[in-house]
Amino acid sequence: MPFQVSPGIVVTERDLTTVVPNVATSIGAIAGAFQWGPVLERQTITTENDLVRVFGEPKGRPEVIESFYVASNYLAYTNNLIVVRNVTSAARNSVVGDDDAGTASASTVVHNVDDYDSDISNLSTGDVLFIGKYPGTLGNSLKVYAIDSAGWDKSDYTAGSAEESIHIKFKSAFDRRPGTSRDVAKASGWDGVSFGTGVKIDEPSTNNNDEMHVMVIDEMGWFTGEPGEVLERHAFVSKAIDAKKIDGSSNYIGNVLRTQSQYVWLADPVELTANSADAGTTVHAGQPKAGNIFKSFNNAVDIKRMPGGQLTQGFDGNDISAAEFIEGYDLFKEPEVVDVTLVMGGAGNIQVSRHIIDNITSVRKDCIALVSPLKASVVNPASNSAAVTALEADNTALGSSSYAVMDGAWKYQYDRYNDVFRYIPMNGDMAGLCARTDFTHDAWWSPAGYNRGTIKNIVKLSWEANKANRDVMYQLGINPLITPRGAGVLLFGDKTMQVIPSAFDRINVRRLFIVLEKAIAIAAKSLLFEFNDEFTRAQFVNLVAPFLRDVQGRRGITDFKVVCDTSNNTGQVIDTNNFVGDIYIKPARSINFIQLNFIAARTDVSFSEIGG
Repeated sequence: MPFQVSPGIVVTERDLTTVVPNVATSIGAIAGAFQWGPVLERQTITTENDLVRVFGEPKGRPEVIESFYVASNYLAYTNNLIVVRNVTSAARNSVVGDDDAGTASASTVVHNVDDYDSDISNLSTGDVLFIGKYPGTLGNSLKVYAIDSAGWDKSDYTAGSAEESIHIKFKSAFDRRPGTSRDVAKASGWDGVSFGTGVKIDEPSTNNNDEMHVMVIDEMGWFTGEPGEVLERHAFVSKAIDAKKIDGSSNYIGNVLRTQSQYVWLADPVELTANSADAGTTVHAGQPKAGNIFKSFNNAVDIKRMPGGQLTQGFDGNDISAAEFIEGYDLFKEPEVVDVTLVMGGAGNIQVSRHIIDNITSVRKDCIALVSPLKASVVNPASNSAAVTALEADNTALGSSSYAVMDGAWKYQYDRYNDVFRYIPMNGDMAGLCARTDFTHDAWWSPAGYNRGTIKNIVKLSWEANKANRDVMYQLGINPLITPRGAGVLLFGDKTMQVIPSAFDRINVRRLFIVLEKAIAIAAKSLLFEFNDEFTRAQFVNLVAPFLRDVQGRRGITDFKVVCDTSNNTGQVIDTNNFVGDIYIKPARSINFIQLNFIAARTDVSFSEIGG
């Protein structure tokens, strides 16, 4: 207890209930090419439907389809995946202009919300009114319009025109006309209203007409499959930059689209939010007074009745380079920022896979890389020996690491979005098997074999390795897949890519140590800045030993020993402000080879005589 200067009672408490925590073992990670979605921004995905909602269907280039299905195949086994979308430097957002012709610059690039927030001043000075929320050709399917009370009340549209059709869509999509919001009416001053004998009382101004409806349409049907389908309705949003809803959240059109729309941003707001007395300024709720109101959408003041139109000029660019893929994967580099355990290589690319192994998993040391061979190596090989030779070349190019796992084939599966069968890399399935094993057993169980190694959603393997092929592959650290009769397709190996024979050349041992090291390291943080004395050292042992006994009881280790005393915390260690805990582990080993000896004996021989 602290020293006291005068008599008194001091009550203190000390928490000695610290335990080694459970740690997540099934967090997948992938960077890939997709049709839609935020670029270079981590997104947590839990289902295939979620994947489609955020990143679009797998259409177009092979790298888009392969990235999607690697992610989708992982989600067939589990429900925790972090996805990063990559695009080329040539990719562009779709746009529609703020002039009557609807033209706009073709150089607009907004990758994600941070990009939008940092570049909004530049976007606001151009001729762009609405921007497709993310880069890509898919954004060219969008139409977006706004309408206020003046545009709503107009009735002189040309019969059968596109403008009349949109006006009819507005009338059917929203239950009533926009007008003046309560927030702006209160903030915009008070009008004198005459009653009978000339007596005037003050009432909130109701002639500012700040409200508008915004409608987003899937004009081409690329998002929904239904051309002309209404995607979003944003009702009674405000032209005032500081307008609030009744719950206190922003009702300004730019903020509403920023936070609630999946499809569009607001760029240059002047056409929608200008004051009639100052057409170049976005104004606040209290600025427009009587006679100085928001401009109306009625053509009389150079604003279209329904500002907006068809978005164009969205562009995917060409195939994504290895360097651009790597930029996405680098968002998984920092363990303090993002927790991942299973990093998938996606579409087979040696340079990208090598970067994941050398610069992410082998540096973090709390996750493993799951990588696949090149498509040309294993899809329609000239012969089995040619496939093995190509696999060996791929494996050699990737190098040796216990933090990496390589499979030996691609899978042939049905692509329901394009109604075709196609080959897909299997690293998503390998990661999925690890995740499913975590759920049904523990991370230190092997994900291979008849009990836990069944591959989902597969028609056939890209090639069938025989026993001789598998022997060569296994020596290299390449995990074969087999199709035994009546058992489906199985992962038939549990090796890491470590060349040097040791316990760490097995997936279950590497993942066991990842779990132990990660959990104990988190628990040990509570000892930082404590004294390196007998009490703290005993606290460490009492912290770690029960955790290891639990793992031992769950068949992860066969024995352990924790040493933390003066033998390894010498005076030199203590004087340099260090602390040492040595943890000895005997990991449980998976069975890779079974020998069954059948011995025939004569009738008159006793089993005891032959060792039976």
